[in-house]
Amino acid sequence: VQLQASGGGLVQPGGSLRLTCAASGSIFRRNAVGWYRQAPGKQRELVAFITSDGNINYADSVKGRFTISRDNAKNTLYLQMDSLKPEDTAVYYCYAYRGLGYWGQGTLVTVSS
Repeated sequence: VQLQASGGGLVQPGGSLRLTCAASGSIFRRNAVGWYRQAPGKQRELVAFITSDGNINYADSVKGRFTISRDNAKNTLYLQMDSLKPEDTAVYYCYAYRGLGYWGQGTLVTVSS
């Protein structure tokens, strides 16, 4: 299984971006999937997660601003990011678990004026 993340870029504070993670197979269906991020000099942290039974969890720092979703028919995972802040700057990784954990290659999000 391969995961390909895209959609990162440079955005001003208060702006929006939508990240996309495309899978080579139907790994997103009925499996735990999510987005993580790693800022420079910091550990990788959970941003948003969908459990295998469909429950959604968000990090407190992004609640009310980010929305995770998936399109099983397209084998795609999304992260809609609104009201972006400079502290959201990081490399964002998509993740899926099906017996083993699978990571996308990461996409850089920079929030700066």
